[in-house]
Amino acid sequence: MINFRYHVVSLTAVFLALAIGLVVGTAALNGPAVDALNDRVNGIGRQNQQLRDQVNHLKAEANTQEQFATQAAPVILAEKLRNRRVLVVALPAASKYVKDVVDTLQVGGAKITAQVEIQDKFTDPANNSQLLDLATISRPVSVSDPASPNTDGVQTSTALLSAVLVDRAAGQAAIPEDQRRTVLSAYATGGWIITTGTPTGPAEAVILLTGAPYVDHDATKRNAAVVNMVDQLAKSGHLVVGSDGVGTDGNAVTAVRRDPALTKTISTVDNIATPQGRVIVALTLAEQIAGGAGHYGIGDGATALMPKPTVSKPSGS
Repeated sequence: MINFRYHVVSLTAVFLALAIGLVVGTAALNGPAVDALNDRVNGIGRQNQQLRDQVNHLKAEANTQEQFATQAAPVILAEKLRNRRVLVVALPAASKYVKDVVDTLQVGGAKITAQVEIQDKFTDPANNSQLLDLATISRPVSVSDPASPNTDGVQTSTALLSAVLVDRAAGQAAIPEDQRRTVLSAYATGGWIITTGTPTGPAEAVILLTGAPYVDHDATKRNAAVVNMVDQLAKSGHLVVGSDGVGTDGNAVTAVRRDPALTKTISTVDNIATPQGRVIVALTLAEQIAGGAGHYGIGDGATALMPKPTVSKPSGS
């Protein structure tokens, strides 16, 4: 009879044979397999290092280009905007670019008459009635546009703000300073806008910084309201719309470039996040004031990187 000791010896022999087989097999394959694996790992490591070097090089090159644009701005923009009165308006998504844009405009000689940040509640469709009522209550008697009746709070309020912040049409009396302060105070107190500093009078041109479009559940209506603002500001005079990218639905720069009417009178710049783009904004504004319009940058719909330089005619020609 086969006893328990026999089973133990048999199982021990089987496991011993398996162990010997594994050792022998590993020993036979260990050299070539490990060498191949090491070669592969080393190759991937070298490739990753090459990619890191390329990324670092591109970063350094981009930084150099930005430094060049910043240092060259005084030469490029010299006298381009001398004593030009400019209003800078920004949506919350673009508020981080305001200071750099203002600094660049001032390098070109511009005088910033006011900085206004439009708050999110301004474009919220749920606030349309409140915005419309505010425009009606705070409107000076000398301001009549847009013609009544009007049911669009964004359009009505943008028209009112434009009337007190931008030069009025020929033949229309200027808004008294106390009325300008009253209107701005009404919108600021209600949390519709934020003003930086004290407005110094009306502007002759406007920079509107829009940033990325809205993406919430009311995004379609909100983005349409922004385009409505663009259209209304353009009726007040020279307008440049700046953004930090294009191509996405709802982007104001994209909307302007796709509109056959707006594209003829409004200028756009799509790379305000860079020093190069901010220099282009200043050059574009100078072109706008001179009576031109263009669409510049690196995104879809841009017709050129920047406006064509103006060439001074030789004296006596």
